[in-house]
Amino acid sequence: MSSLVLGFQEIENTQLLLVGGKGLNLGKLSKIEGIQVPAGFCVTTIGYQKAIEQNETYHALVDRLTMLTVEDRDQISDISREIRQIIMEVEIPSDVVKEVTHYLSQLGDEHAYAVRSSATAEDLPHASFAGQQDTFLNIIGKEAILQHISKCWASLFTDRAVIYRKQNGFDHSQVYLSVIIQRMVFPQASGVLFTADPITSNRKLVSIDASFGLGEALVSGLVSPDCYKVQEEKIVDKRIASKNLAIYGLKAGGTKTEQVDSDQQKAQTLTEQQILQLARTGRQIEAYFGCPQDIEWCLVDDTFHIVQSRPITNLYPIPEANDQENHVYVSVGHQQMMTDPIKPLGLSFYLLTTPAPMRKAGGRLFVDVTHMLASPVSRETILDTLGQSDPLIKDALMTVIGRENFIKSLRNDKKEQRTSKSNKDMSNMNFQAQIESNPTIVSDLIQSSQTSIKALKHNIQSKSGSDLFDFILEDIVHLKKILFDPQSSGVIMTTMEAASWINNNMNKWLDEKNAADPLSQSVPNNITSEMGLELLNVADVIRPYPDVIDYLQHVKDDNFLEELVKFEGGQETKDAIYDYLNKYGMRCAGEIDISRTRWCEKPITLVPMILNNIKNFEPNASKRKFEQGRQEALKKEQELLDRLQQLPDGDQKAKETKRMIDLIRNFSGYREYPKYGMVNRYFVYKQALLKEAEQLVQADVIHEKEEIYYLTFEELHEVVRTNKLDYRIISKRKEEYKIFEKLTPPRVITSDGEIIVGKYKRENIPAEAIVGLPVSSGVIEGRARVILNMEDADLEDGDILVTSFTDPSWTPLFVSVKGLVAEVGGLMTHGAVIAREYGLPAVVGVENATKLIRDGQRIRVHGTVGFIELL
Repeated sequence: MSSLVLGFQEIENTQLLLVGGKGLNLGKLSKIEGIQVPAGFCVTTIGYQKAIEQNETYHALVDRLTMLTVEDRDQISDISREIRQIIMEVEIPSDVVKEVTHYLSQLGDEHAYAVRSSATAEDLPHASFAGQQDTFLNIIGKEAILQHISKCWASLFTDRAVIYRKQNGFDHSQVYLSVIIQRMVFPQASGVLFTADPITSNRKLVSIDASFGLGEALVSGLVSPDCYKVQEEKIVDKRIASKNLAIYGLKAGGTKTEQVDSDQQKAQTLTEQQILQLARTGRQIEAYFGCPQDIEWCLVDDTFHIVQSRPITNLYPIPEANDQENHVYVSVGHQQMMTDPIKPLGLSFYLLTTPAPMRKAGGRLFVDVTHMLASPVSRETILDTLGQSDPLIKDALMTVIGRENFIKSLRNDKKEQRTSKSNKDMSNMNFQAQIESNPTIVSDLIQSSQTSIKALKHNIQSKSGSDLFDFILEDIVHLKKILFDPQSSGVIMTTMEAASWINNNMNKWLDEKNAADPLSQSVPNNITSEMGLELLNVADVIRPYPDVIDYLQHVKDDNFLEELVKFEGGQETKDAIYDYLNKYGMRCAGEIDISRTRWCEKPITLVPMILNNIKNFEPNASKRKFEQGRQEALKKEQELLDRLQQLPDGDQKAKETKRMIDLIRNFSGYREYPKYGMVNRYFVYKQALLKEAEQLVQADVIHEKEEIYYLTFEELHEVVRTNKLDYRIISKRKEEYKIFEKLTPPRVITSDGEIIVGKYKRENIPAEAIVGLPVSSGVIEGRARVILNMEDADLEDGDILVTSFTDPSWTPLFVSVKGLVAEVGGLMTHGAVIAREYGLPAVVGVENATKLIRDGQRIRVHGTVGFIELL
């Protein structure tokens, strides 16, 4: 057996680098009993390498290509064209020609063949690269086939293939091409079968696209195919398309496009029996490969021939479950405003901290809400809570609940519901009374948290090895008591209920929407909004010193603070930044992941925000902004009370409203504090664990200390205890994390893998508007700044921030903008709370906002109703 050419039956599972992804899969398919695969062979990558290995011009051009970025499209196009030309002119090695001739004689020289590219970075479990290289159909004769082998080799450097490799981090010089030579079949019909529905990701739904003739008409978009959906041996949906054209093979070679007979154009391509038979074939292939498949098929004389099968790479993984029951999962990231993947150590800490039934998938966490939805009492609670926070999640859950028998409903006891509601109402009233009679409750909770963190910092210093891990576990028990302290939760729930009461009643009595928003401006004790204002104070310290400002504008090194003292005002600047970091340095973007780099670990992150503040604000802006918000809130309060006094029973209405306003003004600032306390503790744990990591580096157990982030808490404990680690675990997790980064987590997913998409239900919104959730009232026009990374922010007064999500670390940017649009978020998530406190119109939960809105485009944000207009 030659390594230059391999027949499909000769291909082994380990030969990806010889035959590429497509070739490897054809080799596997041809070994499945009962599956018809047209015969063929692969010219391996060794042939390609032999053809170009001595060509210095080729290698020089590939090196030049490697230096370019995706943005250099014109240069990519020019260099790629040159490389293709070189490959077309290179002589195919004589031993390759000899082997191809031999295999063709065995299969029949007179037959027609499909000549297809198969790259080593193609049809992989995590990157399909589908359609990036070329395919040629109905090629007849040895000379024509050899010519098309060169064409396939050259297609490794089409513009689209080069750009796709760059986007997916593949090295051009390490990707090679095998060429598949496969006997042509001339089908009555052909198409694509997905063993998981490509629209909803439902793993139990087979989706079949079918049209007449060769599949090229379908793939190239020449025709709209029939679409059939099959679930558990039943056809559950059919869409019959009008198929005007079809592509057929010519006897002399090549293909032709023909008009389909008018009486056939609206005919169903496959019979019911054929649809079910094809679905069964798809399930058989999926079972063999062990994951959902994208399968190309042809129908010849009532027999299905399979010409390709590849993994479906864009499916979101299903959260793991230890039974076969139906489950419904809700994304934690959409609640916590951090939809990026979390490294294993970060996942561990979050799982240790929360009592909720959590599941992992795609590097994210999901809550299993199945049991909560099964009981009418808890269902009402979770729908109310999630509906306030994110209406898209609520709407998706309502879709699931509406499906017969997906969730087994528990006994619907009306008395239990009434009792539960009555108890909840009584509890709320009791807690409101407790808060009003205890004005120091918030300051007491904050003081208790600070004292506890101070003790933690002192006590952890003496811990190391296994003792450290035991100590952290004990402290997490204490952290949970603080996070889920009934008093703490009660303060937050009471202020949320008060805001809801204000919104509902002011709308009913005064026809005023979202009245609680302006009342929430500049409340005391909000640690997150104070963080934004205090960075303005840092800017005030630096503003008088032009040399320091100039230095900061050009600084690139994380050790920049040590160099500051050389300049006039440098010591004052250094002190101001260190004071700020002492209070807020444990924060960062995505801070719920303990492995994320904190501001005090990378203080240069703050520099662009400080410079923005110097550019956009006058001295003393912090106090002015806070006071302006406070005055606007007081003015709104007085206006509402005056208007209420004019109504029937106005004194009583005004008195009740004043009570609720006081609850919002005095206590809603605490909403941000528990998370600040949690992140504080996480950073103390992290610093202690990094000391252990330094010992592991010195002992050559790991290469760099940050690699501990790819271990769970329990695994890290074991590694510290034994000083032993199978390093392949780290390598595997690093690769997995790169794949997870490319995934977009769904808000709601079921155990079938189905992504349930919620919809906003609102009327009277302009047809062209982009719809979202209104979370902070007002209307603002301005320039959209689409910012995905906080460090890239270059803002001017009047800009509107458009981003994927904002957590507390983004707050310093909020002082510089006039409005907020975010893809993720809800009524009580951090971005919404801070937007209301700063008085910024805001719309969140806007699907694909960062793609639909261009950076620099003028937009109008309707924060009261919840939509954005592109101007």
